Amino acid sequence: MAPPPGPVGAPPGFGPPPPGWGQFGYGHFGRLPAKKSSTGPVVAVCLAAVMLLGLGVVAVVGLTGSSHQRVADAGYSEYPTSSSSEESSSSTESSSDTATSETDESTSSRESSTRRTADDEPERPRGPQPVKRLADHPMFASSTAGLQNIACSLSRWATDQASAQRFFQSAIACLDRVWQPLLAGFNLPFSSPRLTVPNSVSESSTPCGGGGTTTGRTPFYCPRNNTIYMPMDRIELNQWGNRPGPYLAMLAHEYGHHVETLSGVMDAYAEQRYEAGADSAAGLELSRRLELQAQCYSGMFVGSSSVAGGSVDRNIFNEAANSQNRGDDYNPTGRRDHGSANHNIAWWQHGSSKNRTQQCNTWASSSGDVS
Repeated sequence: MAPPPGPVGAPPGFGPPPPGWGQFGYGHFGRLPAKKSSTGPVVAVCLAAVMLLGLGVVAVVGLTGSSHQRVADAGYSEYPTSSSSEESSSSTESSSDTATSETDESTSSRESSTRRTADDEPERPRGPQPVKRLADHPMFASSTAGLQNIACSLSRWATDQASAQRFFQSAIACLDRVWQPLLAGFNLPFSSPRLTVPNSVSESSTPCGGGGTTTGRTPFYCPRNNTIYMPMDRIELNQWGNRPGPYLAMLAHEYGHHVETLSGVMDAYAEQRYEAGADSAAGLELSRRLELQAQCYSGMFVGSSSVAGGSVDRNIFNEAANSQNRGDDYNPTGRRDHGSANHNIAWWQHGSSKNRTQQCNTWASSSGDVS
């Protein structure tokens, strides 16, 4: 069984301004041991930085007529709990030593049976549970499931640390409001991610490693502590300045990795990647599928929010959309674990225009669509 996944990062680096800004990507990065081999020892391998790209393109597509399809808030449901009732015994005077002995043996047998049941059958977890699947995950079964169009109120963006912290925290509140009911509709668990906005990643201790990503240049999400790291020296302040759209899309990409973790997709990915080998062709393709799905989820959020009123207006949407030229084409290490710039752009735009989780099923897409 594979160990817990490590951090995931954004896609790498930037080229010239539009139509191309190319960034390596956002990240989910962590360390997983290499697949065991019968001819050698287990080699520890680094879970490559899956840097999570986030910036958005817009619009929720209506399902029938002109009304937008919304996912009903089904709420949480709990598994039935088995309550053990204590058996009451009335003691009566025994007419013989034999009758007393038989009663004692019967009581002892019942107690022994109760202990065996408690030891052998652990209590079933309560409430919604993650589903460890990929292409056939329940989230991709419905053609109508998408994010509700809920107005998002963002704190004003500025490039100082305190303002950035307030901006990202307000954005997480918006992300929570739209993803919670969608996950609940599939009876999946929900919790809000933690957030840290240090001046540099060296100021934070993370169980996913000190660097966070393979390039060490982008924000990232750590599944081991459900925390989004948005270091000020990794969010491309020199590139985007006072434009909030790119930062919103970055955060939404990292939040997409949180959704993958809550749903069980992250664990299923980690196990398959472990078996394939992190640096194998199959392992790298799995990483690209994970990253490009987070791109699609980022587009879903920015797109659905941009037609709901509130802070995410058309300008912010366009800023987010124009910052998606990022990916492996700009990775100085040459590693192909985030997808090409064209596919980063395409999956983000697909999410923003379709707003359907089924349309973000990168696991069922051809290899050519996630290269």
